[in-house]
Amino acid sequence: MDMPSLRVQPDPADPRLTRRVTGRDQTGAPVETAVTVERPLTLYLNGQEIVTMMTILDRPEDLAIGYLLNQGMLKRDDRVTAVDYDDDLQVVVVRTERQTDFEQKLRKKTLTSGCAQGTAFGDLMEDFAQVRLAPAAQLRTSWLYRLLHRINTLPSLYLEAGAIHGCALCREDQPIVYMEDVGRHNAVDKIAGWMFRNGEGAEDKVFYTTGRLTSEMVIKTVRMGIPILVSRSGFTAWGVDLAREANLTLIGRCKGKRFVALAGESRIVFDADLAYVPEESAKHWRKNSAEAMRADD
Repeated sequence: MDMPSLRVQPDPADPRLTRRVTGRDQTGAPVETAVTVERPLTLYLNGQEIVTMMTILDRPEDLAIGYLLNQGMLKRDDRVTAVDYDDDLQVVVVRTERQTDFEQKLRKKTLTSGCAQGTAFGDLMEDFAQVRLAPAAQLRTSWLYRLLHRINTLPSLYLEAGAIHGCALCREDQPIVYMEDVGRHNAVDKIAGWMFRNGEGAEDKVFYTTGRLTSEMVIKTVRMGIPILVSRSGFTAWGVDLAREANLTLIGRCKGKRFVALAGESRIVFDADLAYVPEESAKHWRKNSAEAMRADD
């Protein structure tokens, strides 16, 4: 199967994203292993400090724009006049034509189940009920199985060093953009920012995540306008309820031939012959790091 050419993906060989450290294994023998590098990034919006988040810092501009969009601080029709990143200070400044002041919003945060910067402001669900996801969007199971295989076999920081989440923006059976970060919400926000900056439409897209299908993951996908959300992981009850409310197609526990759809099932076309769908090879399990795979050889 030919591997598609992605428009964006992390480089596992980038020395800024991982580093080698030494230690000892369970037998006491010396080992050297790759670990993911996380660094702080402070985000400003028009001169106001918004948040400092821990990230691998590979796409700070996309992360900044996506975070502001998914927190409702930046509107889809806002005109962004500049996005300035200073690598020495590890600061990114987003400037908009519209004047902004989020002092009150910054005071009322809600802690969610997200990892890393997984916090949602109290009005994160603002406009959620008004979103209309494309009802004619379709996901064929033949596309889904090919898509999962392609994503699982991508070169990735996860397989190099672990301790990281991945998200992919896809069309039919092709991943278009693949992002990774120490927190799954960072990876989501980077894709949201990339879509905004590149004018990429959402109506025909599938969103894939390695993270859990929580309420916040569902809310962000709906706010991005993407009608189909797929994960290797499981669900939370509120995530399922919100997906049903928004008519989001919600598919989880995707491994090998298996998956479970708990919302928006009408978009799924069951056209794959499961007799010809291979089980997932252990070397492609996203739970494995490079060291784990070598240990299995």
